[in-house]
Amino acid sequence: MSVLRFCEWLANTQWSIALHESTWGYPIVESVHVLTLCLFLGTAVMLDLRLLGLTMRRAPVSEVVDRLLPWTTAGFAVMVASGILLFYAIPVRTFQNIFFRIKFAMLVLSGLNAWVFHAGVYRKVKEWDLDPVPPTRARIAAGLSLLLWAGIVICGRMIAYNWFDSGPIAATTSEAASSKARNPQPRPLFPPSPQGRAAE
Repeated sequence: MSVLRFCEWLANTQWSIALHESTWGYPIVESVHVLTLCLFLGTAVMLDLRLLGLTMRRAPVSEVVDRLLPWTTAGFAVMVASGILLFYAIPVRTFQNIFFRIKFAMLVLSGLNAWVFHAGVYRKVKEWDLDPVPPTRARIAAGLSLLLWAGIVICGRMIAYNWFDSGPIAATTSEAASSKARNPQPRPLFPPSPQGRAAE
């Protein structure tokens, strides 16, 4: 089964349809995603700036990491979970969006960059813990982290637009949007049960 076929199957599941068409569910998930992104990025940027030697130069790097990393990890975990739910709600269009694919690639590179940093230069942090300006490898990791996450945020915002969607999905999306504009209807959080439809 191809990834696109899997996304098409996913889009037709009951919970995906319910989340996508819900009045409050999808906006709440999206809000949680943005808020936890702010938490993650705020702490990650502070750490990266310390590794670049631009702020908190008197604070030991290990202390900065110990204090910020729990918040960074918590924000990242909830951000990823809510991001998966956002994808689950609109899997086909999201998968065919070029900005989503770029974002996903950058996420992989960002994770690889973090792994290389912690598995490499950070293992010897005791040797440069108090240095106002950390070693070159640490600064490179911090610079790459800032660049990659800036790109991830930009691509994440651009996913909302379908300028470069591939295949017929763009036309389908436009037709659906036009139809919805002509016939606006409130959406329930979950679709009615079969018994409810029969009663109607």
